[in-house]
Amino acid sequence: MLSVSQLTKQYRTAHNTDLTVLENVSFILEAGDTFAIVGPSGSGKTTLLGLCAGLDRATSGSVALNNIALDTLSEDERAEVRNKYVGFVFQNFQLIPTLTALENVMVPLELRGDKSAETIAREWLAKVGLTDRLDHYPAQLSGGEQQRVCIARAFSNSPKILFADEPTGNLDADNAAGIVDLIFELNRTAGTTLVLVTHDAELAQRTQRILKIKGGKIESVTGVNSH
Repeated sequence: MLSVSQLTKQYRTAHNTDLTVLENVSFILEAGDTFAIVGPSGSGKTTLLGLCAGLDRATSGSVALNNIALDTLSEDERAEVRNKYVGFVFQNFQLIPTLTALENVMVPLELRGDKSAETIAREWLAKVGLTDRLDHYPAQLSGGEQQRVCIARAFSNSPKILFADEPTGNLDADNAAGIVDLIFELNRTAGTTLVLVTHDAELAQRTQRILKIKGGKIESVTGVNSH
């Protein structure tokens, strides 16, 4: 489902030197795998996630998502792959403030030209327990409710792979626990591959494999079928 080979990412600094954020990262995920990327702040976790999802290009190395080589694609083609196969859950929710919960979930479906966008959006908001909040705007929802809208939006496209970047980072302990349970439950029923970036060791332990990254390099890969 996701094949990452010798991925390296460098940025040119203001002083005209190259800053290496990721170096020679490789791993393979099969369909349905659950995978956590952990490491200290600034270790390259979010950069790695962005490269895996085709949000950014690597300096060298390759990423294949659902057997599609992302490195060879244009910006528009990568966006098309994301729209077809990828779901996202972010720490800061990234909801559109001027749209209701229902409309936020409908956006990716409408972009795909799905005629039943509203029906699907309602179904997913029901699954995350927000049937009575469909017409509320993000500002009228709690943090936990906003993250539930994000999860409904992420799964509404029936993605083959879900990328979650610190999904509980902005939530209190009670809300965080509920959100984590929800992500894993929906992920299991949908058979989606899950890639999770987190600081939370307990959350990481719930995945099958944990990739520990430090200073842009793989420190260890632990868990079942580590390869």
